[in-house]
Amino acid sequence: MPKRKDISLNERQFILSLLKDSQRLDGRAIDQFRKVDLKFGDSLGHAEVQLGKTRLVVRVSAEVSKPYEDRPYEGTFIITTDVSSMASPLFENNRSSDDEMLMTRLIEKAIRRSNALDLESLCIVAGKSCWMIRADVHYLSYDGGLVDASCIGVIAALMHFRRPDTSIDGDQTIIHSVEERVPVPLSILHVPICVTFSFFKVDEVPSSTENPVAAIPGSGQSANGVPTADDSAILVIDATAQEEALRHSELTITINKNRDICQIAKPGGYSVEALTILECANKAYKIATNITDLIYRRLKEDESKRNAGNLVPLTAENER
Repeated sequence: MPKRKDISLNERQFILSLLKDSQRLDGRAIDQFRKVDLKFGDSLGHAEVQLGKTRLVVRVSAEVSKPYEDRPYEGTFIITTDVSSMASPLFENNRSSDDEMLMTRLIEKAIRRSNALDLESLCIVAGKSCWMIRADVHYLSYDGGLVDASCIGVIAALMHFRRPDTSIDGDQTIIHSVEERVPVPLSILHVPICVTFSFFKVDEVPSSTENPVAAIPGSGQSANGVPTADDSAILVIDATAQEEALRHSELTITINKNRDICQIAKPGGYSVEALTILECANKAYKIATNITDLIYRRLKEDESKRNAGNLVPLTAENER
């Protein structure tokens, strides 16, 4: 989520009037998620995601480190994001804004704090050594939906990644190469998917077939004076960069195929009724189910290519 994109008054009026008529510039329905294109690279743990015109690359790596003192039986998992002006002029090189830090925390909560990755399986020697898994997210182009695309890329890269196998010889930890032992897949407990909803106040905005007016409406007020997204607000799924610049509120729901809600994030904006959140959760579940099936299909296709090309096999852990 970079700084706001500059939108002219004509663009603002036109986009909001289209939304009022349940239309969008890219031809999608207001509740339609963009097509997700997921590819895996030659190296394990390399995933490329394209969501509309938003593109990013995720690389997962592993190294042996010391566990935290208060969690001696767990490994560590960190996520870093690399945002630069290469993705969009809205980003600033070598400088993270508050919105970008918030985006990183949302991804971290969706993956790490939801226990999607079993950290106990990363322990080598309790209190002494463990695996540290690192996911680096690099943004190539931006057109909205960074959180959703990043979550897809990180979880897909983790499922694609294989760490080296290890063994213990006395006090020594031996890391085996790919030639010695088949790499070990990470223990993924579930597949969380982020879906972001945007709310627009268009009650006084004319439709695309009416005469335009200059005023854009304010919001309703709740009993305690907090702005609310009332019945006149339009709910849009997977907003583009232009739509994100015009939205009045946003809601991100992280859910998996088991209907487990891992996270509900709403960074400011209008308050949202409970029934609206339930409606969003049901829509997010359908989208998450389709994306999860896509990830498994792409993983299976990549495994078939590797087995046919005699690349590093993606088989299960070695039988002892």
